[in-house]
Amino acid sequence: MALEQRKFQTDTIHDIETPVSPKTTEKHSPNRRTRKIFSTGEKFLFALFATALVVFSTMILHTQAQINDTNKEVQLLTNKIDETEKQNTELSIQVSEKSTYEVIWNKAKELGLNLNEKNVKVVPGR
Repeated sequence: MALEQRKFQTDTIHDIETPVSPKTTEKHSPNRRTRKIFSTGEKFLFALFATALVVFSTMILHTQAQINDTNKEVQLLTNKIDETEKQNTELSIQVSEKSTYEVIWNKAKELGLNLNEKNVKVVPGR
């Protein structure tokens, strides 16, 4: 009976328990090696953006090069046009100098032509 009482007493007597706070698990930050800064999708978008940037900048540079070539051709043609205009001006000055009455009369005398007043017909002006 003494054993039963001891069991009974130990079963019924409760030890005063101190309230235990729930254990907090320590959240330690993962190492730099295991921590991902950018996800796979973000990396893909960055690569896509970089590729598009390179392609568009290359297209712009190519277009600028073509524009420069065209401008160079235009400049060369403009220079040729200016030279031709100068030549035309010089030639028109020469024509006006050589088409004077005195020059024509001297050239006619060199070739043996005479002025015959009887063969000259006056045509009235319009």
